[in-house]
Amino acid sequence: MGQVIKRGLLQSFDPTTYTASVLILEATSTFLTLVPVATHLDGTSAQVGAYCAVLFFDEQNLDDAVVLAVYPNGSQGVPSPAPGRVVMVTPVQQVNAVAITNNTTQTFTMGTNIPAGAKAILFKAYFTSPTTGTFIQIAPHAGDLTGNATIGNLAAANGYVDGIGIVAVDSNGSIDIKANGGNCTVTLYTYGYVL
Repeated sequence: MGQVIKRGLLQSFDPTTYTASVLILEATSTFLTLVPVATHLDGTSAQVGAYCAVLFFDEQNLDDAVVLAVYPNGSQGVPSPAPGRVVMVTPVQQVNAVAITNNTTQTFTMGTNIPAGAKAILFKAYFTSPTTGTFIQIAPHAGDLTGNATIGNLAAANGYVDGIGIVAVDSNGSIDIKANGGNCTVTLYTYGYVL
């Protein structure tokens, strides 16, 4: 009665029961169904055709097992697009009261708590303006400003408007912020990212 890890080929994954069907590679005639799957895996990573590691708590009891991990099998089992993972971090001020002239876009590179390779940031931003009706747009650098985050319209001159959101970053970890309707003074914090 020893524990053993065997390599398998994932045949199916059922997210409603968190079970999988697996073909054990060491014994090609052994096809297991309803094998529990570790809860850190999900439908974006449990791809049919991927290799998987199956832990048997009792090598003699094929019903006492769990799928621990999945990994690519050549070109099979590779999620497309790659799965996103949200990571929460201590908030860091990335933009500190930067004045952006009306109808002007400025670029900011996210740093400190945002690693290279991040796909998006979780942000809190706010702005003030001497002009009512102003708003800001936030997008990945050189991205579509109208199709991403917008914060505003400022209801009273010299008031503040704030908002939170998720916005993609470019391959350098940069975003663009544009002031619309008047000059804006912008502050932005990041508190998470998506890999």
